[in-house]
Amino acid sequence: MGKRSVPESSPLGGPHVPVLMDEVLASLSPLAGKRIVDGTFGAGGYSRALLEAGAAVVAIDRDPSVQPFADALRADFSDSFTFVPGTFSELDSLAAEHGPIDGVVLDIGVSSMQLDQAERGFSFMREGPLDMRMSGQGESAADLVNNLEPEALANLLYAFGEERKSRRIAQFIVQAREAAPIDTTTELARIIEKAIGRKPGDAHPATRSFQALRIAVNGEFDQLVEALFAAERLLDEGGRLAVVTFHSLEDRIVKRFFDPDKGGPAQSRHLPQVETEARRWAEVAKARKPGEAELSRNPRARSAILRAATRSDAPARPTRFDGLGVPQIRGA
Repeated sequence: MGKRSVPESSPLGGPHVPVLMDEVLASLSPLAGKRIVDGTFGAGGYSRALLEAGAAVVAIDRDPSVQPFADALRADFSDSFTFVPGTFSELDSLAAEHGPIDGVVLDIGVSSMQLDQAERGFSFMREGPLDMRMSGQGESAADLVNNLEPEALANLLYAFGEERKSRRIAQFIVQAREAAPIDTTTELARIIEKAIGRKPGDAHPATRSFQALRIAVNGEFDQLVEALFAAERLLDEGGRLAVVTFHSLEDRIVKRFFDPDKGGPAQSRHLPQVETEARRWAEVAKARKPGEAELSRNPRARSAILRAATRSDAPARPTRFDGLGVPQIRGA
């Protein structure tokens, strides 16, 4: 999971322009007169661009801190903008009462706005409480760091952060918390750096561990899968879904969701062929990445990938996780 956007000027003193903006708009076009669900509203970058292109927008977000951005858009587009608090995993039920939906856009991961707020505890670069809860509710990152058994903590860091030195990091965390609870972002970052060291030019050694904790705290993989199937239920034939991810684990889930054969076992030509199920998504576009101009403007966009497709007339599938490559914590 990565950083969704880059700060630029705004009436609220720092809105964020999402990555791959032009590509996302193109994947959902034509937009005039259409109704689009922005399932990850954030600071409203996609929503504003969609509204300016002539679409009506139903925006969803579980983060209470986005309310001022929603209020600003409602003031500018009172007839065509609706904000609904909630999680994007429930986007079909949240948007159902707002009329037929023509498209859905999802921008997965933590936003620059959240990273820049030290009190939210998302960034190891800023001193703050070890929180990471997007909704402000439930278990925090500090709860996990201070309470998980060593093996469970190591498995979490490995599965959700692909951290190869997860056991050593967990060992150092457990040793540190025996003296006193680990309460701040910078304290945890120092422990991780002490555990595995840091080479000049490399990413900060806490990057993967912070990612893993954030994903676990917010149930991000489960939320993503639920949201994809919610969009499949919500959209009728011809409806379009555009998903921007920032990590290979997320991208793998989206890729296999659009094309289930990508995650299935290869069929032997010597055995009876298994009949493939009806395609729920057609016109699956080739993955798009930011160009050089966008990367020079926003280096945080380097890991972003857009995948988009058009809904077929096949009935929606029940939500299922098998075959999507969703990471699993060993022993969980």
